[in-house]
Amino acid sequence: MEAESGGDPTAPAILVLGAAGRIGGLLRRDWPTLLPAGSDLRWQARRRPDDYAAGEAWHILAPLEDPATLARAAEGVDTILCLAGVTPGHGGDLDDNVRLAEAAIKAAQASNQASSQNPASDRKTRVLLASSAAVYGNQPGTLPEEAPLHPANPYGAAKAEMEAQALRLGTEAGVAVTALRIGNIAGLDAILGGWRPGFQLDRFADGTTPRRSYIGVRMLAQVLAALVQHRGLPEVLNLAQPGPVAMGDLLRAAGLDFSLRPAPDSAIPEVALEVTRLAGLLPPDVPLPPADPAQLVAEWAALRDES
Repeated sequence: MEAESGGDPTAPAILVLGAAGRIGGLLRRDWPTLLPAGSDLRWQARRRPDDYAAGEAWHILAPLEDPATLARAAEGVDTILCLAGVTPGHGGDLDDNVRLAEAAIKAAQASNQASSQNPASDRKTRVLLASSAAVYGNQPGTLPEEAPLHPANPYGAAKAEMEAQALRLGTEAGVAVTALRIGNIAGLDAILGGWRPGFQLDRFADGTTPRRSYIGVRMLAQVLAALVQHRGLPEVLNLAQPGPVAMGDLLRAAGLDFSLRPAPDSAIPEVALEVTRLAGLLPPDVPLPPADPAQLVAEWAALRDES
């Protein structure tokens, strides 16, 4: 079943690919109150989720198998936010990350071509891609967007290739593309979200646990809502709250027991994203506070309580 969409022509029109996933669930919960009234929100999935809400505009299709239907779903939108992709541990071909990005860009190109033939329309469709901090690999210090990419695992390599191919295709197709290098999302990560009794964390020689750039689930929805309304985004953008968080501190803040094990040589001590560029793009009503373990846990707990 495919729902029809409509709304205020001056409000944002957004198609979210992969909307049945965990990030999509956050956006479906929060965006109706974070975006202007009358926003045209379109949600894509291969199968409509069981928790869908009445009035949500769903487009049920397989992007790689049905590009024509995808193009129709994207027609007239300002932004295609591509959350669809393959992640480690869930099976699938990591190369599909590239293919899905290319499908989103081609759908945006088709939308722009249709808009150019309509004198009453001045919408220009761009694409925001969910990339990952994993593209940076194991590098010391705070990492700006200009830092070289040295992915340390196949997932990071797949996302780096996705970025390169998408930016190239976007230039060729006349479609603006932004790769969002998202840090760890507290509660949707392998630490809070993956915790089980007997959980173990790596401990490095200096006694620390792995440190990563994090963002809270509520903060993520707010930041993405601000970005889809901003028309001047750069080609790449780190997305996290300032300051890395030790995974041990995060589990302690959540009251979750864990033990420590010696970190293997392949373990990455820290991935810290520089987010000055992101903070400069956000409006005054969306501050970007430093990542605090207690606040990250509180946002995650509130999400669970509402589920």
